[in-house]
Amino acid sequence: MFDLDRFIEDCRAAVAEDPSHKAAREVVGRAVAAPGEVLAGLGEPKRGEVRLLYRSNELTIFNVVWAPWMTVLPHNHDMWAVLGIYTGREDNIFWRRIPGAPDGRIEAAGAKAMSEREAIPLGRDIIHSVTNPIPRLTGAIHVYGGDFFDLSRRSQWEPDTLREGPYDMARTLRIYEEANRFLATS
Repeated sequence: MFDLDRFIEDCRAAVAEDPSHKAAREVVGRAVAAPGEVLAGLGEPKRGEVRLLYRSNELTIFNVVWAPWMTVLPHNHDMWAVLGIYTGREDNIFWRRIPGAPDGRIEAAGAKAMSEREAIPLGRDIIHSVTNPIPRLTGAIHVYGGDFFDLSRRSQWEPDTLREGPYDMARTLRIYEEANRFLATS
């Protein structure tokens, strides 16, 4: 059975052992390898949300639920991350800064479709956008190597122009609420 307290302690021990993503990747990978247990431990997703499970200066853990067809703007974390899917699917587009672009514009550089039981690391400099491409909720555990709420060095990019701006947590949460309103009417 997935035990949230044990999972948090395992993540904390992993980061204490190795401050890079490597040990945390193993912890998340073990958890999502048994998706039914994670579902039982965290509960069946009901709506799109970002639920904080743990926060410190060294580590932030979320249960992220993507509503159907939901997309989050390109953004960075300015810290490593490990993403693990326990139900559904998540598509990531990876972006890179256009060299010499004065407005911080980005261009697509790759993609990764993630399915149930997969866990991947993201380096501290990764820029990505996320889409749930399926008609049901997707559940993921996200572990970050720092305080996710320290927005001082984080950015997001406008979808129309791909120009860089400061990260706007309130805007991201509005995207979740819009997706939930759509979910409620479909």
